Amino acid sequence: MYKIMVIDDEEELRQALEELLVTNGYAYVGAADAVSGMELLAREKPDLLLLDVMLPGINGFDLCSRIREEGRRVPVIFLSAKNDIVDKSIGFRVGGDDYVTKPFDAAELLLRIEANIRRHKEDLDFSRVHNRKGSARIGELEVRFGEYEVRLRGQVVPLTTKEFEILACLAAHPGKVFTRQQIQEHVWGESDEGLKPTNNITVFVRKIREKIEENPSEPRYLLTVQRVGYKMAEAVEQLC
Repeated sequence: MYKIMVIDDEEELRQALEELLVTNGYAYVGAADAVSGMELLAREKPDLLLLDVMLPGINGFDLCSRIREEGRRVPVIFLSAKNDIVDKSIGFRVGGDDYVTKPFDAAELLLRIEANIRRHKEDLDFSRVHNRKGSARIGELEVRFGEYEVRLRGQVVPLTTKEFEILACLAAHPGKVFTRQQIQEHVWGESDEGLKPTNNITVFVRKIREKIEENPSEPRYLLTVQRVGYKMAEAVEQLC
């Protein structure tokens, strides 16, 4: 059973969402503000978060930024009475996955919840790098998964095993943003708590850029998404 968390200061809406979610087979947890919401998020580890934008104190956008800065990858669907493109753009920039305008249709919200959970689980369920076949080409950079090899303009790039696995993790999903936590779990596994993703992943990324980028301070391939994580530039060609 998937667990949905709601952070919204409107008690009536929380009650209505609880009834809707429980009736449709979800477990429910709820909070009325950002502070208690963060505590509950860490304890309950929900599969998806419905987050009100206009929260008292810390608003939903700032709260989402904090969630991503901590490396939490839970899908976030913003709930807001505002429907303008500016607010939606802010929501996606701070790491939101979807945006639903109040008042919303219950059936549509359930479909969005299902779609975001499914997409999130699929993203986390990809095979480890050494099981992949073929290669991906991004500009002049080629990542050969099965061979554990990276070539830049035809020349082999001397990456360590972990450097390769980080790069291959991103190259296998060009354009998709990964948090440091996601990269850590993919390469090292969830059980390795000794790795500090906000420190070590950043160091690995810097070393990779020094080897593949013409100007590491202005990368073309391995890109930073502020307050969220990293992504590979869109692939020019995916090879089987």
